[in-house]
Amino acid sequence: MAERRTNNRVNQEDDKNSKFKRTKKKVCPFSKDKDLVLDYKNAEQLQRFITEKGKILPRRVTGACAKAQRQITKAVKRARQIGVLPYTID
Repeated sequence: MAERRTNNRVNQEDDKNSKFKRTKKKVCPFSKDKDLVLDYKNAEQLQRFITEKGKILPRRVTGACAKAQRQITKAVKRARQIGVLPYTID
């Protein structure tokens, strides 16, 4: 018969030593600070949302909500078009 998992001290210690640890959920920087406005002409601000190679960072890394991530993507792509940001960094 299958062994049942009970809520005892041994099982709690196994859960603590598990290799999968929950991390604290990041808060969207744009929802937290309403005064923060994303501008495609501000290269310094956009640098936070791209990697060293020039790729746009995903939501799980930036902590942005879906709406803000779409704005980030749009701003980075516009900045690349006008030449403020490079497409790739060698």
